[in-house]
Amino acid sequence: MQPLLLVLILTSVAMSACAQLLLKLGVSSVRVAGDAGAAQGVMAYLLSPWVIGGLGLYGLGAVVWLYVLARLPLSAAYPFVGIGFVLTMLLGVVALGESLSAWRVAGTALIALGCICVSRSIA
Repeated sequence: MQPLLLVLILTSVAMSACAQLLLKLGVSSVRVAGDAGAAQGVMAYLLSPWVIGGLGLYGLGAVVWLYVLARLPLSAAYPFVGIGFVLTMLLGVVALGESLSAWRVAGTALIALGCICVSRSIA
């Protein structure tokens, strides 16, 4: 795999993980009144600057991903999306103070190991 494509894959995955963090911050910061309808709640979330930023970051990451998909087989590129699980978990711990269990760490490590195996199989 060309180094540029690997960098672009990792950039796209990192953008998606960061987008998850922004979306979580957005929905956590919005207070929806108990008597608000579903449409009002959705609009409150969609108008949050964090949510808007997260969706924008997803969009940019999708553009980078399209560039990657145009140059690599899907079966070679897609397993790297698993790295997003690792990054998202780390962002949750570092930025949101979420806790980790041994099971969560083990499961995430297995995902990372799978990504390494796939990356080694690409000629």
